[in-house]
Amino acid sequence: MSVDMTVKRTRERISERRIRTIVLRVLAETKLCSIATVAKGNRAHINTAFFAYSPNLELYFLSDPGSLHCRNLLANPSMAMTIFDSHQKWENPGRGIQLFGSGQRTGGRQADHAESVYGTRFPAFARWMKGATPTERRQGALLRSYALFRFLPSRVKILDEADFGGAVFIIASVRRNPNRDGPFRIELVWEATERLVASRGDGLR
Repeated sequence: MSVDMTVKRTRERISERRIRTIVLRVLAETKLCSIATVAKGNRAHINTAFFAYSPNLELYFLSDPGSLHCRNLLANPSMAMTIFDSHQKWENPGRGIQLFGSGQRTGGRQADHAESVYGTRFPAFARWMKGATPTERRQGALLRSYALFRFLPSRVKILDEADFGGAVFIIASVRRNPNRDGPFRIELVWEATERLVASRGDGLR
């Protein structure tokens, strides 16, 4: 007799406010992410980067435009991110998010906004770009060979075992609606609640 794990979908609907609170909490707790892109030949590629984010769930990362993941985005904007605190202990309740959407290099006013958001989270970046000292000017010159990329997630998958229970995943869509006071406002709409449950089956493993 063996024990397998299967995914069971439940009708437990989660409020938009609760989903938003958890997503923003995870984003605030860590500054590193892993980024998955699609390479030539539909091969998977992954890299890590520091990221910043806006309240409208725009995520920004700084990278060399000639790097493989940036060239991947130029050919295919599909990308995904995972964000989690790597200091979590295996035996404790887990927490993290997976985000799925599209990414592209920023330009024009969008690049200015990205620089502001990124500089707010990483003050050294803002200082080096302003270049008040010779050292900062040298660092700023190096940074200008890089570019800021924007990731717009359309779906998020949440694990927060302390809040939802063990092996429970919440899936929500990210909707962007027109806003008079800005480019858009987001709404995180619950889609599904998934729970990993044990199921017994015959056979040797």
